[in-house]
Amino acid sequence: MNMNDKINGFTLIELVIVFSLIGILVGLGIPQYQNAARRAREAVLKEDLFQMRKLINQYYVDKKQYPSSLNGLVDEKYLRSIPVDPMTKSSETWVEIQETLDEEDIAAGRLPGIIDVFSGSKEKGTDGTFYNTW
Repeated sequence: MNMNDKINGFTLIELVIVFSLIGILVGLGIPQYQNAARRAREAVLKEDLFQMRKLINQYYVDKKQYPSSLNGLVDEKYLRSIPVDPMTKSSETWVEIQETLDEEDIAAGRLPGIIDVFSGSKEKGTDGTFYNTW
């Protein structure tokens, strides 16, 4: 080989600099992605709760009683299926709040229905409140 012949390619220092810059950029982007994903799950939770509460109220308006469970909303075709809680990733973890009946209703043989629903998650949201209080 002649001294005047140049070998094309990158030096080790150039490669180290490029990979270091890529690593820094990825390191900065991952927390932003995680926060965006969490905020998206929170938005889905809020929308699911809003829709289920709306349907519970609609059921009450239509039938003059609350549904016995979320499955009652599915059975009566108010919901296609019980949504998956985005925080617990299960449709079985919703917390159903039962109505309290007075003595007349109990004597008449009425069963309590659900008046509200909450997430089963015990985690805190980005606003500092627990998901199971939304």
